[in-house]
Amino acid sequence: MKFKMSLRVVLFGLGLLAVVGLTGMNVYSLYALHESTINTSVDNQKNQISEFTFQTRSRFRTSLRGMRALDMAELQHLINNGRDIPDSLLVIIRRIDEDPLFSGSYFLGKDIDPCQANEPLLRYNSKSGRMEMAGHYPEQVCDGINLARARMKSLVGEYQWNNRLIHDAERSMTVAMINPEDHSIAGYLTILVNEDYLINEFLAPGLVKFGNTRESGMTLWLHDWTVNEVLATNDSDVIYDIKKVEQIQRFPEMLENWNIKIAFHENPIVAASNKSLMRNLIILGVGVLLLLGSLVFIYTTAQREQNLARRQAGFLANVTHELKTPLAVMQAAGENLADGRVTSPERLSSYGKHIFNESVRLRKMIEKLLDVAKNEAGQTILKKAPNRVDELVKNFLRENESWIHEKGFKIALKRDKNIPLVMLDADSFFSIMGNLVENAIKYSTNDKYLGIEVIKDEKFVSVHVRDHGIGIPKSAQKYVFDKFYRVENEYTSNTKGHGLGLSIVKNLVELNGGIVTLKSQEGTGSVFTISFPVIVKPESASPSKNILKVAPRAEYVS
Repeated sequence: MKFKMSLRVVLFGLGLLAVVGLTGMNVYSLYALHESTINTSVDNQKNQISEFTFQTRSRFRTSLRGMRALDMAELQHLINNGRDIPDSLLVIIRRIDEDPLFSGSYFLGKDIDPCQANEPLLRYNSKSGRMEMAGHYPEQVCDGINLARARMKSLVGEYQWNNRLIHDAERSMTVAMINPEDHSIAGYLTILVNEDYLINEFLAPGLVKFGNTRESGMTLWLHDWTVNEVLATNDSDVIYDIKKVEQIQRFPEMLENWNIKIAFHENPIVAASNKSLMRNLIILGVGVLLLLGSLVFIYTTAQREQNLARRQAGFLANVTHELKTPLAVMQAAGENLADGRVTSPERLSSYGKHIFNESVRLRKMIEKLLDVAKNEAGQTILKKAPNRVDELVKNFLRENESWIHEKGFKIALKRDKNIPLVMLDADSFFSIMGNLVENAIKYSTNDKYLGIEVIKDEKFVSVHVRDHGIGIPKSAQKYVFDKFYRVENEYTSNTKGHGLGLSIVKNLVELNGGIVTLKSQEGTGSVFTISFPVIVKPESASPSKNILKVAPRAEYVS
């Protein structure tokens, strides 16, 4: 029977473990797939936007193709000797002039500083197709040239290419032309940007191609962060709010005052993934609940049947044993009376009293057995009432003082003043204290000390029962309140007990709404604490830490 019970527990545990494990793996797989879908979708969107910014950079450089093939040493020689710009560079400048992205091209040598000396510089004339001297030019030209010069001071010495493109925000870009033979500047070509075309004809249509918020699952804003202005968006119905922004995409090496701010929403792919995830979780949850419910129902039903059979067998065995003696006595007395063997009034009265006493004893046995059965079935009836725990402790010690003294123990009682009332069954409390004190006495050796302390706080009244006995190993402390459990050592093996006392304590404490805890160290003793919730705080105060002497023969120390 014990083997079958153990096997049933093991199989039930393995079944639960399998269900939990498989469920966990499935949930993890579903969430991993869902997260992978979301991340893949978001990463794809981020990559698309990043690719768009690189396309923007390529758009700026489209008209500059062929710049790397120029002979910058030749260009520098021609400029230094006052010669015209070579046709190879004019071809590139002409292409730039035809590009609607740009609005003008200006060239000057490295030694010319028109912005400081008001000297003229070369400007491309689309009508003549040549570079001509210009005495007036926009401020953006000077800003672009000065920025390029400042940048190239630190770069030209080690730069390996023959040109370097430097952007002045969205206003202009300057090509620094470098002679790689001696790492010197041959000249600067500054190109003004047509901002209106850049925004309205290139960037804005590019954002719209991503689709609106509902279609793409994201809102894009081309934002000028220096003036906090939205220049373009893919969805004009969504108002810009910095709190909505989850990602900022910058333009590579250009347009440093602008960036693309992104707010991610639920796109169709993510929405479909969310619905699929929820549907699968619901189906999985229902299936797991049904399976777990079936396992638990089968296990609990089998356990109940086994427990019921065991209780019935134990009950019948106890009844047979406990009732055998009084029934035998009553049967013998009744047989003597029935046979007429007893005739004198005195003996008749004696036999009647004997039968009556045995019947009372029999009735008490039956009531006790029924009480035990009720407790096993969880039907114990308590008579709770407001009580002062310190008074109950005092009454318990008064009734048991002789017994404790006979065991050679000294009692130290301390109690806080003004102990509140708790809702408690007095008989249960006496049983609790009896079991705790009995344990303290049974498992103490030479140091026969019994300390009882009643303390209070705002929520609980607690009783500490302390001894200086053998203590309880840490590994066994979590089992001591289990029914039939006893610590196995040399001392306990020679001490009578069935492992029921502390389980009864725990059951009665919890039935009274309290909690029981244990602190113990092997070889130094144990402290059991029972705590009950406060219901009423008394108005009158009693002396703090009273020392109570319940009998002159028992010694109490504070």
